[in-house]
Amino acid sequence: MSESVMHIDLNADLGESFGAWRMGADSAVIASITSANVACGYHAGDPAVMRATVRLARDAGVAVGAHPGLPDLIGFGRREIRVSPQDVEDLVLYQIGALAAVAAAEGVRLQHVKAHGALYNMAVRDRSLADAIARAIKAFDPALIMFGLPGSEMIQAGQREGLTVAAEGFADRAYEPDGSLTPRSRPGSVIHDVDEVVHRAVRMASEGRVTATDGSDIPLRVDTLCTHGDTPGAPEMTRRLRQGLETARWWPRRSDGCSMHLTSCCGRWCSRRSCRISGSTREPPASWVP
Repeated sequence: MSESVMHIDLNADLGESFGAWRMGADSAVIASITSANVACGYHAGDPAVMRATVRLARDAGVAVGAHPGLPDLIGFGRREIRVSPQDVEDLVLYQIGALAAVAAAEGVRLQHVKAHGALYNMAVRDRSLADAIARAIKAFDPALIMFGLPGSEMIQAGQREGLTVAAEGFADRAYEPDGSLTPRSRPGSVIHDVDEVVHRAVRMASEGRVTATDGSDIPLRVDTLCTHGDTPGAPEMTRRLRQGLETARWWPRRSDGCSMHLTSCCGRWCSRRSCRISGSTREPPASWVP
């Protein structure tokens, strides 16, 4: 493997359909990502959708993570609701457990947890809520990776609990000068120009910086980049995003470094060379590309 090739995770929010209501283009987006954030039934998703999404990710070799949100189906989890830290800890634990059970039935182990929408944004600035999310993750499985906004209360909460954290950048979202996401209620909060999305993503990965809404450059070191599956044109945007990262020699790879996340060894060549699950060690063939 060339020393000049670098790695970054590419994630997307999936499994957000509900009953007869279809949301997103999961089967098209899955081909370009390395980690899937699967809705757990509170803001979107249902048992059948959760199971189908886990299968889709498993068959594509994409890592599965829980995407817990506030109990707000009508508002898609994007409206702030007054909740206590105990409420948050319990609802996050409940949703992780629900997805983990579905995943186990399909032979998949969860890789990470990423809060959704309003819950994510509330925890970015509220230490008590961020701590509640981190406690829920640790209580279920301290090996799970906690996704959060760089430099936010969420990253600090995960570190305090001894969790592995992944700083997340949003390729298709605008940023405020303080590093927070521009509220969706404001024009321009979601970026639809594909070339601009790719440029911003590559810059986040390569330089650790992004241009804020006031034109200033702000630091933003990221381990994983997110695109939204419900954004119009998501499949093409995600494909172009991955292509742009690879052209810049940033090879998309899951946050856990493995090529799969099954309950038994996948038997495939893995970028870590040593399988976390089976304990076996393999040397990849000379033609192997990370």
